[in-house]
Amino acid sequence: MKDIRSQFEKNGFVVLEDFFQPEEIDELKSCGEEFTTNLPPENERKVFNTIELQQNKDKYFLDSGNKISVFFETEALDDNGKLKVHPRVSLNKVGHALHWLHPTFKKYTFDERVKEAAFQLDYQEPAICQSMYIYKNPGIGSEVIMHQDATYLYTEPVKLVGFWIALEDATQENGCLWIAPGSHKSGVHRRYVRNKDPESKELLVYDRAAPCYQLSNFRPVPVNKGTCILIHGQVVHFSHPNKNDKSRHAYTFHVIETQHTSYSKENWLQPPPGGFPKLYRN
Repeated sequence: MKDIRSQFEKNGFVVLEDFFQPEEIDELKSCGEEFTTNLPPENERKVFNTIELQQNKDKYFLDSGNKISVFFETEALDDNGKLKVHPRVSLNKVGHALHWLHPTFKKYTFDERVKEAAFQLDYQEPAICQSMYIYKNPGIGSEVIMHQDATYLYTEPVKLVGFWIALEDATQENGCLWIAPGSHKSGVHRRYVRNKDPESKELLVYDRAAPCYQLSNFRPVPVNKGTCILIHGQVVHFSHPNKNDKSRHAYTFHVIETQHTSYSKENWLQPPPGGFPKLYRN
């Protein structure tokens, strides 16, 4: 894990193989699968989609920062919230406070290996601001558009890193990450903020249009189960829809620096009353 900082600063991401052991990964994955056995009632089911952005209008999403909330794939539900697919492959993700409210996810998020990685990246007083279990189900696992994480979790100055942990092999066929190396050096291209217009139905809005990125700048980052990808808050990345017959489960969480940085009050996700939990102190 030594010398990850120079690679991180050069490329905007670092691949750490065998970050967690197979049996640790299986423990995380079985917890993720448990969520699919106890789904919310039909009238409370919400979808998450980075293209149609239904969540912009949705208080359920806005309030999910300090809870464990489940979000369905668009193609999994009919108009009445009835499942069109097997429950096991119906969820898009679960978020956003797994790292704090779920004992297993908490154990691994605050693991010594995570603390060491943050330390190597020169984080003085890091805090965990959000976490997600991502399913990327076979056949209906939706695309995630090209984006920077700092669009959603903006700090001034930007000091944000995503830990993306593969709970299954991530391949080009089942929707691995694609990253544009070096793209973190061009600032934050747009922000996703709370809407100041009280009349609007849109609770959350982008402050400007989506930038156009050239696909030729991206490269696929297929990884084996147990790998952790550290993702700079400004590096541009995306994933294709999963048209394969294999799922691509991942657990991901985001770490911000709290020393000499300010967390934007415009961000969709706001800290709980006691502040975001500090990585080194928990």
